[in-house]
This record gives sequence, C-alpha cells and structure tokens, in this order.
Amino acid sequence: MLAVHLVSSFFSKLQEDPTKKVDRFLYAMCLHDDQLSDISTRFQAEMKKGLSAESNAAAAVKMLPTHVRCTPDGSETGQFLALDLGGSKFKVLQVKVREGMRMRRGGVEMEEKTYPIPRELLEGRGAELFGHVSESLKDFLHEKNISLEKKHPLAFTFSFPCEQSTLDRGLLLSWSKTYRARGLQGKDVVQVLREAIDKTGGMHIEVLAMVNDTVAAMMTCGFEDRYCEVGLIIGTGTNACYMEELCHVDLVEGDEGRMCVNTEWGAFGDDGALNDYITEFDRDVDAASNNPGKQIFEKMVSGMYLGELVRLVVLKMATLGILFEGHVSDALRTKGKITTAHVAAMEEYKNGLKNTRGILMDLDLTPSPDDCVAVQHVSTIVSFRSSNLVAAGLAAILTRIKNNRNLRTFRMTVGVDGTVYKTHPQYPKRLHKVLQRLLPECQVRFVLSHSGSSKGAALVTAVAQRLASQKRKVDETLSPFRLSSEQLQLVKARMRAGLEAGLKREGPSEVKMLPSFLYSPPDGTEHGQYLALDLGGTNFKVMLVNFRKGLHQSSQVLHKIYTMPLEIMQGTGDELFDHIAECVSDFLDYMGIKNDRLPAGFTFPFPCEQTAIDTCKLVSWTKGFKATDCEGNDVVSMLREAIKRRNEVELDIAAVVNDTVGTMMSGTYEDPQCEIGLIAGTGTNVCYMEELKNIKKTGQKKGPMEREEGKSGREENKEDGTNGETEQEKADIQKMCINTEWGGLGDYGSLDDIITPSDVEVDHNSINPGKQRFEKLTSGMYLGEVVRQTLLDLTRAGLLFRGHVTETLKTPGIFQTKYLSQIESDRLALLQVRSILQGLGLDSTCDDSIIVKEVCEAVSRRAAQLCGAGMAAVVDKIRENRGLDHLNVTVGVDGTLYKHHPHFSEVLQETARVLAPQCNVTFLPSEDGSGKGAALITALTRRREEM
Repeated sequence: MLAVHLVSSFFSKLQEDPTKKVDRFLYAMCLHDDQLSDISTRFQAEMKKGLSAESNAAAAVKMLPTHVRCTPDGSETGQFLALDLGGSKFKVLQVKVREGMRMRRGGVEMEEKTYPIPRELLEGRGAELFGHVSESLKDFLHEKNISLEKKHPLAFTFSFPCEQSTLDRGLLLSWSKTYRARGLQGKDVVQVLREAIDKTGGMHIEVLAMVNDTVAAMMTCGFEDRYCEVGLIIGTGTNACYMEELCHVDLVEGDEGRMCVNTEWGAFGDDGALNDYITEFDRDVDAASNNPGKQIFEKMVSGMYLGELVRLVVLKMATLGILFEGHVSDALRTKGKITTAHVAAMEEYKNGLKNTRGILMDLDLTPSPDDCVAVQHVSTIVSFRSSNLVAAGLAAILTRIKNNRNLRTFRMTVGVDGTVYKTHPQYPKRLHKVLQRLLPECQVRFVLSHSGSSKGAALVTAVAQRLASQKRKVDETLSPFRLSSEQLQLVKARMRAGLEAGLKREGPSEVKMLPSFLYSPPDGTEHGQYLALDLGGTNFKVMLVNFRKGLHQSSQVLHKIYTMPLEIMQGTGDELFDHIAECVSDFLDYMGIKNDRLPAGFTFPFPCEQTAIDTCKLVSWTKGFKATDCEGNDVVSMLREAIKRRNEVELDIAAVVNDTVGTMMSGTYEDPQCEIGLIAGTGTNVCYMEELKNIKKTGQKKGPMEREEGKSGREENKEDGTNGETEQEKADIQKMCINTEWGGLGDYGSLDDIITPSDVEVDHNSINPGKQRFEKLTSGMYLGEVVRQTLLDLTRAGLLFRGHVTETLKTPGIFQTKYLSQIESDRLALLQVRSILQGLGLDSTCDDSIIVKEVCEAVSRRAAQLCGAGMAAVVDKIRENRGLDHLNVTVGVDGTLYKHHPHFSEVLQETARVLAPQCNVTFLPSEDGSGKGAALITALTRRREEM
C-alpha cells in the first residue's frame, strides 16, 4: 500500500502546475504586505539613524546631504554645459533652459555627444581619467562652435557615493560599477575636475554644481511637475533621494528650509537589518560580487543582479531534478549568462514563453513546456520581489515626508529613471500597485525622467543661479533694515540731541521731554490699600493694591479686567468716562469696599500735557480711541465728574501717570537702582530720572503733592517746581522723572536716512502721517504693517508668492505683529510658518516661508536695535549727568513686544551694551507695572502730604 501511495504522489507531482512548484521553492521571496510594512518600518529607522550626527558614522544608509535646497519652479533660465560620468561611457551636453517653459513645451533644449572611456583609464590613475574627460569637453566645444573665450557654467553628474559639504564640493567615498581609478578616494572630485580643465587650457569653465544621478532625475521631473520631491533610480544600480526638512539634517548647519538627501539606499541591510529576508541565492550573489557584504539591498533589487539571481535559482532547481529532468549545462553554470534583459524578455505579455524557450535553448538546455512556464515564473518572482522592496522603501520615504509636514493625505510625484523601470514590461505597474496598498493616503504619480542625469544637473545649476539671484534681490530689499554699528551710533547721537533739546525747551523738539512731577522713588515704607485704574487698549483694568508696612518689596494685587467696547472707545467722552466709573463701581462692590474712600492712581497711556501730579490734558487719542470732547480737556476732571454723576462711590484720585512712569515706579519698588522705565509693546516710550537742574522752568507748575484750587493740600504756586516745600524738602529734591515721549524722534527728519519705502507707506497710511516716526519703526502697532508692505514689494518684484499679489496681501492690518513673534519662534518649523501664512490666505511654498521669516527677522531686529540705541543714549546721559566713569542702573520694562517676542529683548539689551559700554544696565520685567506703579505714586503722594 505504501508503494502505491508513493507512486500516486509522484505522478500527481508530475502533473502539478509548474508555477506552484516554483512558489514552494521560492516561498521566502514571496513577500506579503505585512512583511513589506515591516521592511518599510526598518528602513525608516535606518533613515533616522543616517540623518543623526550621533549615529551617522555607524549607519548603513548614509543619508548624504546634497546641498540642493530647492526643486525647479519653471522660472529657471540660462545656458549650461553638463558632464555625465557614471558608466562605461560619458556624455558632454549643452543644455538651454528657457524661462517659463516647462519641458513638455520645449523648455529645455539639449545637444550632446557620447565619449567612450578606455578600460585602462577606468582602472588607471584618477588624474588621467579626468584629463580624458577634460579633453573631451574641449572637443565638444570645438565641434559645437561654442565660444572658448566666454565663461560657461558647468554642471557635473557624478553617479558615485560622495560626501558633499557644498553644492560644488564632494569627497569620493568609494567607486562602484566598473570604476577603480586610483588616487581619488577621499578627494574632492570637483576640484580634480577643475584642475584637469585648467591643465587642458583654452577654456573658461566654472563648475557650479555636482549632483548624483538620482538627484538629477528628481530635478528633471521637478521642472515639469512642481510636486516632484522624490527621485528614484531602478537600473543597473538603485537609489532614492527626497526633499528632507533641513532641521532634521544634522550634518548641515542651519534649520531653515529643505535639502535633498541622497539616501544611498542600496546599502540598506549592510548592518544585518535584512538578514531574516535574505535567501540563500542572495548570499550566493553577494559572495561572488566585487564587494561582499556591501550594497545588500541593491543586490536584491537592481538590474546588475536580477539576472544572476534568476540563474542561480534555475541552476539549483535543475540540480535537484525539478527542471530539465535534472540536466545542467555548462552555460547554466556560468556567471552572467542570464541577464536582466533576459528577465524582462521572459516576462513580456505575449511573447514571454517563447522568449523564455529561446533563452534556455541558448544555454544548451532542452526545456519542456512546463520548464518554460516554471523558469518564467522564477523570473516573475525575482523581479516582483524587487518591485515590492522598492515599494517598501518608497513607502518609508513618503511616510517620513508626510509625518514631517504633519499631513494626513497628500500628493507627491516621483521622478524615476533606470533601465529596469523603463524596459521591464511589468515592473512599473507592480510597483505602483503595491505602493498604493502600502500607503493608501498618498496620491503618487510617477514621471519618467528623459536624459535625467545630465539635464537634471543643468537644472540644479539653473536653480542654484535662480536662488542666488533671488537671495541677492531679497537682500537688496532688506539691506536698509540691517543697520550698521555706525548707523546705530548715529541714532544714539540723535536721540541724545533730542533729549537735550527737549529739556531746554528753546524751540520745537522731536523728543518732548514732559515733566511727570514725580520727584522721589518709593523707599519700601509705603503701606496701605490703593486703587489703580489702568486704561489700556481694548481693556480697562481695576486693581486693589495692598502694600504691607515694613515689608519692603511686598505687595498684594487683586484685579478685574473689563472690556472696552468699540462703541465706547469711539463714542462721546461722557460715555467713555461713565463706562469707566461703572467698572470702578462694580469692582468696589465685587471687593466689598464700596463704602471706603480709597486713594486712587489713574494710568492714562496717551499723549498728555501734565501740569501737576493729578492734572493731565489729553493732547490726542491713539490706539483706536476716538471719544469726542476729550482732547484738550483734563481727563482727571472728566473722570471725577463721571463718578460724581454716578453718585455710588467716592473716589480720591490722587495721581495720574503715564504707563511708562508707572512701570518705572513698579520696578523701583523691587530694585532701588531702577531709574528708567521702558514700554516696548503696542507703543513705545521711555522715562528716566533727570537732574532737576537740567530741566528748564516752564512757568507756574504744581508740586508733587498739590491739587487744584479748592482741593486739600498746599495751594501756593511757585516757578521752581517745588511749590510749598520746606527748605529741607527742597534740598532733598534733586531729580524729576521725565516722560521722554521718544516715539516722536524723527518727526522733523532726523531719521530720514534710515527710513525705508515700507516705512514711508506705513506712515502715509497711518492716522497721524509725519508723526511718531520712531514709534512707527519700533512698536507693535506698526511692525506687522511694515512687514506686510515689505512682503507686498517683494511679491510685486516676483520674489515671493510666485509674484501673485492677493487681495489679502493688499489688506492693511492683516499681518498682525503677533505673527512676527510666532514666525520667529525658534521652536516653530517652516511647516508651521507656512500654516500661519495659509491661515492669512497666502499660499506659500517652503522658500516663500523662508523669505517671510527673513523679513520678519529684519524688521523686528531693527526695532530692537533702535530701542537699544535709544536706551544707550538715555543711560549715557544719566552717567554723564552724575560725572561717573561707570553707571549701574536698572530699567523697569513692560510691553508685549519685549515680553513675548522670542528675540526682541536679547537684541535690545545687546545693542544697549555695545553702544553704552560704560553702563551696566539690568532689565527688570514688570508685572502689572503700569497699574501697580500708579498705586505706588498715589502712596507716595499721600505719604508726603502727611509729612
């Protein structure tokens, strides 16, 4: 019975479908999607390792930076020479790129000539090889009647692994294919080429770029399709490149934009990462190669090895008696007798079996029909595994791009070249189908690269020239914002002159230097409860401040914020102050102190003429306020009348202060050396303690404790600014806080030499043309608009947003200053910058985002430098006032620009340090500074009245 069973089994196997026999024999090569996903994940890990500076040295996949930072956008133009060195022959080309013309419309024209390379040069001295290349280049120029006198830019395609430090410098890591030229490994091949050209003589050639053939394929297709950011070679060898975020490329300095990375993925598996997927046939191919243990992935995928893999499988099956009835010919035992071209022929749709039979007969075999079917199936499995592995690698690259850009779905074009992809009848379709299964969320288009390696090199050069020209023009636009140290010294000198002129009051002055009637700082003995009323922009803040007796620097602040509706801001004066009185009444009721008559300080941050500590005439509204019947009137009196009309609370308004003065006072409470206040926010201003002897008398003024006639306190008015003080008090009073109102510097033309066209536009479109010129260069209210105007100029010049001026970009105020802080954040990737711009309706590329960030940096840095120069003028004046060689002083500072912009404070401080080297300036950020400062001034006022 057993014998009968064995015979039956034998005959059933004989009748078995020959493809099933092959499937069983090559089951390890038949990869399913889970395995491909696993391979893809492993390749992602290898990519990450290669990109990291810490692990790159040990990485199998080297992830080489190419210094190609941009794909073509169609605006490239020019005429270039190209050298394409990588096979047994090399090409010299003349490439003409026509601006605005994509390839399919004749945008690139080429003339070329192919030159052979004698075998002795491939294995001889490297200098002789490049000498031959140079002589051939000169021959091409002669033959094509190209001028030898004219300077010609040249692009060099060099299809061997190189470590590039710049676009025109690459150290040869190793030869591959049939090249073994001596003395070049580890050397800069671009420099070797230049030396060879110089030695040949009679040519004026500038080698601008060296590129890998994979990169060239991507660039060629990128000229036709702007979504092309991946290049793929599947030919004699295999490789892939893609556009990586520069911040992830550790081997290159900088983190702005993208750079093409040459993965050199043929080495995937050299470290054992693919050991469990390698078959005995892969090991045999590797062992017999010129580089055992190297380029493992390439040996499983590329055209150099597919035919040999098929031969080894067929040989093993024949040896086991599965094929050809066990007959093995000498030809079948000979390496290289089955080529990748044979593999492609065997898989032809109609003639595949016929071709297979002919190939086998050429190997001195006598195949049966089943043998032909089986061998054809072997070929299919080997080539199918190749396309599967390539799909897994591409899926890894596309997944990384998707994750880098935080996308759920996206479209991408792959520029592809190579004989396997071009000539194998089934390969492209299989690759596309498997990739779609592995990465369904990505819409992938494959574009075949024609003459890609040489044309692409020319396009790399064209792009490099375009970017260089673009950068030059952008730099020209931004150069007026980039102030030299000499210009900053001049600004400091002009600010100093403005301070002095404002103090003398002998004529019109850009810097007003308004007296605050505040003479003495807090000394830590302030105590009691005080109200602070802080009118800002769209908010009104009421604070209850409790200074604790005997506890210096100790205070408790309770507050409530009220919105300021637009209809109130732009209604009548009575409506505005009635609303303020209502908010105060609500706060007192909320705190349970409605029946207490607390002294209050009123922070009023608008240009005012102050004639006493509690008297303040509004000069003009800013910050969106337009309430009628207020300008020219005393705002303290208007508030008192509103409270009286309401008849719910009693409020003792003891002082009105500018927000800058309040900020300084708040700083002084924490640090006795604080004698300067700085606001760098929506607006900008500085106050400081000036020597009283330097302040010219302006007529009758009220002292720090005095009120209007009929009010409690001293009533005598004198011209010395110390009304009603005792002789001791007069002796104690040496200084007064001066509110500089430095935003007016430049109103009479002192800053005209640093004003840019964007500044002119911003000023012209403002509500106060010709006024507050310094403020319009430095404050948060205007910086966003300066950026918008600059972006508009760059777009009109065709340097940004593809030259498309949108309605959004033409809309005043659309680019708020907060976007500068966000865009310049060190933690913000360009993808997020692009997201911000798209949120504003500005469809930007990666390069656009870089330029926008550059504009923001130039505008905000200038603002910080100007504030720093102004501060240097103030601190040097204080030092000279006191006859000191060195001054230690603290600045109390407040404002959203200073607090929230990532670099503003640092640049301001550094500029002040450099321009005032004899001053040690400490900057003390203030919390609730203007409001708490108003409460402190009120406490000071009450303390002096009690003396």
